[in-house]
Amino acid sequence: MKKILLFVCGILIAYPIIAQENRLTPKPVTTSQIFHDIEKLGFLGTVLYVAAHPDDENTRLISYLANERMARTAYLSLTRGDGGQNLIGPQLREQLGMIRTQELLEARNIDGGEQFFTRANDFGYSKHPDETIEIWNKTQVMEDVVRIIRQYRPDIIINRFDHRTPGSTHGHHTTSAIFSVEAFKAAGDKNAFGNQLKTLETWQPSRLFFNTSWWFYGSQEAFEQADKKNLLAINSNPFYDYKGLSNHEIAALSRSEHKSQGFGSSGDRSPQKEYIEFIDGDFPTDKSDLFSGINTTWTRVKGGKKIKDLHENLVSNYDFKNPEASIPSLLELRSNISKIKNDHWKTIKLKEIDHILNNILGIYMVASTRNEQIAIGNESDVFIEITNRSKIDFSIEFIPSNLVEIKENNIVLSEYESKQLTGKLKVPSYFETTTPYYLKQKGTIGMYVVNNPEQIGKPELDSPFLVRGIIRIKDQAIPFKIPVIHKRTDPVRGEVREPLQITPEVSLSIDNPVFIFTQSQKQEITINVHAFKNFRNAKLELCVPTDWKVKPEHITIDDLLKGDQKQYNFIVTAPSQASKGLASAILTVNDKSYTQEVISINYEHIPNQQWVRNNEVQLVQPGITNFANSVAYINGAGDQVGQAIAAMGSQVSFFDPSEVPANLSDYDAVVIGIRAFNVYKQEMAALKDILDTYVASGGTLIMQYNTNRGIGDNELGPLNITLREACNR
Repeated sequence: MKKILLFVCGILIAYPIIAQENRLTPKPVTTSQIFHDIEKLGFLGTVLYVAAHPDDENTRLISYLANERMARTAYLSLTRGDGGQNLIGPQLREQLGMIRTQELLEARNIDGGEQFFTRANDFGYSKHPDETIEIWNKTQVMEDVVRIIRQYRPDIIINRFDHRTPGSTHGHHTTSAIFSVEAFKAAGDKNAFGNQLKTLETWQPSRLFFNTSWWFYGSQEAFEQADKKNLLAINSNPFYDYKGLSNHEIAALSRSEHKSQGFGSSGDRSPQKEYIEFIDGDFPTDKSDLFSGINTTWTRVKGGKKIKDLHENLVSNYDFKNPEASIPSLLELRSNISKIKNDHWKTIKLKEIDHILNNILGIYMVASTRNEQIAIGNESDVFIEITNRSKIDFSIEFIPSNLVEIKENNIVLSEYESKQLTGKLKVPSYFETTTPYYLKQKGTIGMYVVNNPEQIGKPELDSPFLVRGIIRIKDQAIPFKIPVIHKRTDPVRGEVREPLQITPEVSLSIDNPVFIFTQSQKQEITINVHAFKNFRNAKLELCVPTDWKVKPEHITIDDLLKGDQKQYNFIVTAPSQASKGLASAILTVNDKSYTQEVISINYEHIPNQQWVRNNEVQLVQPGITNFANSVAYINGAGDQVGQAIAAMGSQVSFFDPSEVPANLSDYDAVVIGIRAFNVYKQEMAALKDILDTYVASGGTLIMQYNTNRGIGDNELGPLNITLREACNR
């Protein structure tokens, strides 16, 4: 790629109107970034990177392809990482999958890639692909991979893992590569998943690679001696003058968004290489270029020669001091792109060119409410701000909507003019609450349920509350849509933007997911009630299995006001024999029943999220005798195992690693929390003698999951432990 030494005479602060591209917090855009985006208009090449989990992706290669090669680049993670651990909070399983989905979106926002998923559920560690495929529905996962390939139309597919070495690493890892190899052929086969061809076309990628490294060879020495005739070596750490960062610095920032997994990384500025092994398809004509032999210019599209010439003229005449001078040429280019018959590239490149126009014009556009949560059936004011920070006049015409009504229309903005508009957002009574689309129906241990094929592959759905319209510049109409968000000013963080959440009218929740009883034991269970509207004469009940007892039968609530958060207690008695079942809270008002709970997940590095589900907890009388009267629990990354032990009748003392007493002999057992050695490396190392003495004296020590990332085998407790490198996720 041609390198140009650039200077920036100023910054155009542009807030793109496509929120998904830049997440919720807008970024300043420099004139050199605009030039890079203009250059990218001339590259028509696509790459799909495939692996199993969030954090499996190679952000160095994704960033290189998206920024240096300017290719459309996406990461397909077969799962959302639900089976992993959480280093930043207590959320596990579905809630952890929600966190890791957002972390991937933030990572892609940094490195320039896009993100896809299948319906596969990360059920936990698997030793072999055979085990993985027994739990996943192979047909459905393969169908998803093929669908995403047919939709995205990659020229190149790159696997993170080796399909030829089952059993050498996590079963999910190898399975992702096996499925990708099969899908490489199936996507171009009209007899494979023919039901998709009602709305899609077959697509045959040109070539398939495996992103290898010395690690897959066992050592640096073995890799140096290996036959490399099928390997391509890529200089993967160029410096991007328009960003002021090297590729690996960008990749490190992207990698560091995996905060729940503790993958903070430092940027590397030295020359580096990535190795890509050819697997299938057409071998590149030039081993230094993944795309060599593939037409990635506008001439791959019928009628694209004129567009290619217009684009080259636009690039050569770009004025870094006056980007607005490019607008006539951009509009001419846009007009010609809109006339081509190739809908795939037309849609992609029109979106890119509209994004560039928006940045040059410096359009600031936001629609917000003062409420982060709005209950079904309610409404809220919407505040719309539009600013033209350029010297070019344009007009805006809003498209009518039943959900978001705007009082004014046909707005004309002259240079450096701003308009403040108001509107009304209405949430119909039939509307669905905000919740991840793949969690709306109960799935299996291995699969999520998604019935709408148009949703499959998407990380999340767009907000239904959109302000839509058309920006008219000269003779062209540029469509836009912006989601209505919640915007506020925080005294510490400054301006904070969060998604707008639609809630049920009331949330009913119970703190613990599992209550464990001994024979005929009684426990108090508390129901948390959060009202999002006013209620009168409500009846609250706790429903339990028929062989369990609960008192009182119900609680009458005379008044429950919007915003109230109250707690109500019930006493549950277990049967004398072993038994288990589900308990759930139900609120009844005027013959209408409410059973849903709202789970909120709030972290500063990702947008706030909400999961709405039917509230239910497990009641268990296991019919066992617990001999561990006292347990010392050494906290790790965050889990609920200690609470579960307490629920079985043990007296549990919780300690941070730095607070563990020198003498543990009073405890019947000591349990080390999940990933304690990873989170508290120095503190856990200092406990070695204390734990050794406890075990040598006959104590019972239970050590839960840790990874060997940065930890030696001899640091993991009183016994000699050898970890296989391949077992580290």
